[in-house]
This record gives sequence, structure tokens and C-alpha cells, in this order.
Amino acid sequence: MNFNSADIGAFKDIWVFCEQRDGKLMDTNFELISEARKLADERSVQVVGLLLGDNAKHMAKQLGGYGADQVIVCEAPELKHYTTDAYTKVICDVVMEKKPEVFLIGASHIGRDLGPRCAARLHTGLTADCTHLDIDMNHYVEFLENTSNLDLSKMKLDMDDTNLKMTRPAFGGHLMATIICPRFRPCMSTVRPGVLKKGAYSETKAGACRIEAYPVLLSPGDLRTTVLEIVKETRKQVDLIGAEVIVSVGRGIGRDVEKGIELAENLAKAFGGGVVGGSRAAVDAGWLTADHQVGQTGKTVRPKIYVALGISGAIQHTAGMQDAEMIIAVNKNEATSIFDIADYGICGDLFQIVPAIIEAVQAKES
Repeated sequence: MNFNSADIGAFKDIWVFCEQRDGKLMDTNFELISEARKLADERSVQVVGLLLGDNAKHMAKQLGGYGADQVIVCEAPELKHYTTDAYTKVICDVVMEKKPEVFLIGASHIGRDLGPRCAARLHTGLTADCTHLDIDMNHYVEFLENTSNLDLSKMKLDMDDTNLKMTRPAFGGHLMATIICPRFRPCMSTVRPGVLKKGAYSETKAGACRIEAYPVLLSPGDLRTTVLEIVKETRKQVDLIGAEVIVSVGRGIGRDVEKGIELAENLAKAFGGGVVGGSRAAVDAGWLTADHQVGQTGKTVRPKIYVALGISGAIQHTAGMQDAEMIIAVNKNEATSIFDIADYGICGDLFQIVPAIIEAVQAKES
């Protein structure tokens, strides 16, 4: 096959790997398709979803409803369950023939395994765990103005740059790095779930989406692993991304950790089934498990209500929760930066204030 990743003029369109598990599409697909639609409109190109599985075609139209112009479906019994060998082989076969300019993958456990394998085989670069994407330079400059403290007047920016600009946390979340891949295609990125906004579903767009069946060529020599059994973990992880109410704790609960977490749990319960989150400091200290972490190196959330208890408001944390519809902060330090983004701020001892909030919420609900 004639494939040269350095021949960047031969590549076109924005592609999304659409992950399915047990015949169900992951929500991250809809976020990526919606974002791809924006990027493709800037480039006047098509959005193409790439869907692998066994008997997966019936799911393709749903991707069109979020903005995909076309969905390429690869079906085979060997693709029913994810294996690195089979999925990498099939994806690279399609990419080498069709030559997309951009290829986006959700940063799930599967995506984090699949992305580097495909990038290495395609001889291109990969930016992992991205939280923001841009092509248009004006939009990128606007992003920098709103999210960084850079003095853009002193920077020389190439306003004609049309490379995909992939932004991700670096150095443990202490800074954000924007990476481009100017010499090779496709530009590949794994994108953290929950950081991009899912667009509205359109039945009209779903009906207009073109479905292409792509022939799958897999030989026994291509498959070095076989799925014999799938054993699902029984421990239930907290669903921060889907939660409407999140009560998060930080260093401020340090003098009585058990009591602080208990207060957070009770407040979340009082709000009607909320969940408990935490800052990186709380997770690093071992007070909460990693699935509770909110922030650049944790999960990005957009709940209706976000309560920050004893959290200072470092940019690494606020970047993951600043889009909440309402932010309530409780902190004894009146100068802490969490109050700058809070809709309601209470300065005082959280161990005294939170019980009063719980009582007030319960009284209103009764």
C-alpha cells in the first residue's frame, strides 16, 4: 500500500475512533464527534467516524446525529471484543488507504492502549490525554487569553498555522502544553473523557449520514492474542462525569480527615444523590481513591452544583470544574483563589459551616 505519513498534502478530513463495548457506544464518542464537527467546519472538510465490532452497523447512524458526515464500519467476529492486535491492524489498514488529516481517540483504557500502537505503525506523532483542541489560530489565541497568564503581546504567533493544536497537562498538571505535529499525518490525539461538550442530537443529520462497510482482512498471523474470558471488576467507581452534584474535599479537611469526608458525603446526600470528589492533594494523601479526583490530572466535570470544601483553587483543580453551573466554596482563607470563580463563597471553618448547610438543605427539602 502506498502510504507516506510525511506527504501531508495527501491527507484530508477529521476522523474519530468510535469505541463500543458490548454493542453500546461510549459517551466519549459523541463528545469527540461534536468537537470534530467544529474543527471540520473550520477546515471545510468531512467528519468521519470509524466503528469496529461484530454486528456494529446498527449503531452508526447515531454518530451521524452528533455531526458525523460518514461512518466507516469494520465488522468481523474477531472485533467483537477489543484486542490490541486486531484493532490496530484494521484501523491502520483503513487509515493508510483513506488518509485522514486528524485522528481523534477517546482516552479510555482502550484508547490509551490503542493510540500509541497505531501512531507507531503509521509513523506519526500522538499527543496523549488532551483537554483542548484547536485548528483555527484565532480560536486558539482566544483560548490562551481566557485560560493562561501569558503576555500574548510579547509572543510571535503564526496566525496562518493550520496544524491541529493539542493542549494537555504537563509536569504533573503544573502547566499546560500545546503540541503540534507539523511534519507527519495524521495528527493523532487521545482526548480525556468529559472535557469536550457533547452537541445536540439531530435526527435529520443522523438520516443524512453515509455508512460505508469496509472489508476486514485478518489472518491468524495478525492475531497474537485471543480473548478467552471477560471478568468485570466488582468495585464500583464513582461516576464524577455523570453526576449533577459533586462535593469535593481538599487539604482543608486535614485536621480530621474522616470527619471531613463524612461531612462531604452527608452534604452530597442532602443535595439528592450527589457524589464526593477531591483535589489532587486529597488523592495523593490517600484520603480518597484516584477515581474521585477532579482536575487537570483527574476528571473534568460539569455538574449543576459543585461544592469545594477546603480547596484552595489552584489552576490544576479549577480547570477541571470551572464550567459547573453553580460553584459553592467553603474555605477559612479569604484570600484563596477558589473564591474568584465561586458563585457563592463562605469564609470560615468547614467543620462548623457544612453541618449548618446540611441542616438548611434538609429543611428546605422536607
